[in-house]
Amino acid sequence: MRHFRRRVLVTGGAGFIGSHLCERLLQAGHHVICVDNFFTGVRENVAGMLANPYFELIRHDVTFPLSVEVDEIYNLACPASPIHYQQDPVQTTKTSVLGAINMLGLAKRLKVRILQASTSEVYGDPQVHPQPEGYWGNVNPIGPRACYDEGKRCAETLFFDYHRQHGVPIRVARIFNTYGPRMHPNDGRVVSNFIMQALTGAPLTIFGDGSQTRSFCFVDDMVTALVALMESNDPAAVGPINIGNPGEFTMLDLAALVIRLTGSRSRLESQPLPQDDPRQRRPDITRIGQLAGWVPEVGLEDGLRRTIAYFRAQHDIGTMIRAAPRAA
Repeated sequence: MRHFRRRVLVTGGAGFIGSHLCERLLQAGHHVICVDNFFTGVRENVAGMLANPYFELIRHDVTFPLSVEVDEIYNLACPASPIHYQQDPVQTTKTSVLGAINMLGLAKRLKVRILQASTSEVYGDPQVHPQPEGYWGNVNPIGPRACYDEGKRCAETLFFDYHRQHGVPIRVARIFNTYGPRMHPNDGRVVSNFIMQALTGAPLTIFGDGSQTRSFCFVDDMVTALVALMESNDPAAVGPINIGNPGEFTMLDLAALVIRLTGSRSRLESQPLPQDDPRQRRPDITRIGQLAGWVPEVGLEDGLRRTIAYFRAQHDIGTMIRAAPRAA
């Protein structure tokens, strides 16, 4: 029986999660079209796929329409770390909103399924813990994080309105903190920050008293869940669906673990807590478990070991020292 090779569009495909997703789809035997404007994505992330005849790389900004013929769409295009999305907040909002409109328009024309990579940031600084999908969130609409938080919330609105009004088959995944190889070494996220600081002997920057919590999902687990959600035919798979690891750690817990795993002698250095920084974050993943039988398999210590090994292998010590995030 001849295998049907789907043509799959991945926007933001040269980014951290996007590049891992492209690899997984290629391994599954599909034809992957990777679209990225390289604002935060890098060619090195997809360099190993360029020789594959079933991989295409297109430089394009999703705030402009794109005309391709595909069988399904993963919309991951948007800077996701505060350093990057606050660099040009107007463009960040445009990427979420106009990007959603353009990709939904494409899905409507082609009559294909489309998955939106939303975020746990739609919950803001939550007053409900852990966060179930039915919680509407607590977001400051005019704060410095709003370009990302509200942009993603508006994108979800567009996805559900296209679904109700035009019958577009959608999937909305709310992605919680994800880490692993190919993270940008200076993206301002806590895992990459701590690893880079520990490897270069710089102080690990603790914002506030370090008691705020996050839940960390290894990228391989995240990609498995995204593909499972896209492929599910359960009516409830429309979403929104939380995807993340429900293990919850304080920033002090994470710092201590990174220092131990790197063998670093770095000390901790306190800085004021950024405005609107969530105090706690932990996903309720009941729905994705019911839909796809998915549970994360990689624990934090194992995932950190693999991520630290990647940073050691990819970045020479001189470059790492110059790039290491430090307190202002």
